[in-house]
Amino acid sequence: MAINLRQLLIIFMLVFVSFKSQAQFGFSHEVGVITGPVQFRSDFGQRFNEENNIGNTGYGIGLIHYINFSYRADCNCYTSDTYFNDHFKLRSEISYNKTKLDHFGRWVDETQFGIDGQRLRAHSGEAENFDIGMQLEWFPYSIRAFSSHAGGWAPFASIGVHYTMSNPKQFTTFARQGGSGISDENIFNPDNIYGPWIQASNGEYPIDTSSINAWSVVSSIGTRYKLTILSDLMIDLRFQYYFSDWIDGLNHKLPSNKFNDVLIWLNFGYIYYLD
Repeated sequence: MAINLRQLLIIFMLVFVSFKSQAQFGFSHEVGVITGPVQFRSDFGQRFNEENNIGNTGYGIGLIHYINFSYRADCNCYTSDTYFNDHFKLRSEISYNKTKLDHFGRWVDETQFGIDGQRLRAHSGEAENFDIGMQLEWFPYSIRAFSSHAGGWAPFASIGVHYTMSNPKQFTTFARQGGSGISDENIFNPDNIYGPWIQASNGEYPIDTSSINAWSVVSSIGTRYKLTILSDLMIDLRFQYYFSDWIDGLNHKLPSNKFNDVLIWLNFGYIYYLD
């Protein structure tokens, strides 16, 4: 996957400095892994069509790290009893997700025998994203109480910012004999893609498969289950809104395209307490 290594190095350094600065205060650490299905909601198909949302489902995997403010690793003791220490954790993450994209809904129904119906049915894509970022997680119930015994539940909500490095792909199998010759299954040939996209493009081609870097805002709700004193299971439903509409490589200008790209990820995780 083509990414900007210089920018990635800068982000890694910022995360590393953050870890080191927090470690000086003695806060404890947790590490974990997450995985689960993702829905990539983009310019493919009808935005609010459930067939489209379910059809454009991929997968995500990630590594996560937590700073636990309620416990001090340097003395094996609790920190000062403040609301922040007992109800917040700082989560850092490196993750990867990939989704194959197709058009679903009435516009690609087999009853649409027109040339543009054929073009849509022949068009597909792929969203491939590498993420790094941080979220602040809020636990409405005491983190200390949850940590003291196995078998408990700890619901949480979070919000944060991620930096996304995307490598989108676009494909078409459309080919026909026309007045301008034989369409060559080239996604950058305007004769091969949905006509209204070209008409509404205002001179900007609606497809771009260049690698793109963009910020996104991430929010989630979930819960942990205390498996053992030193380990938790987690389920987390994430909503991620990108500050770009090119994450999937498609950005047409029709009125139906009112939103930037969005990712919804239901992930399952295992978390281990280091200290």
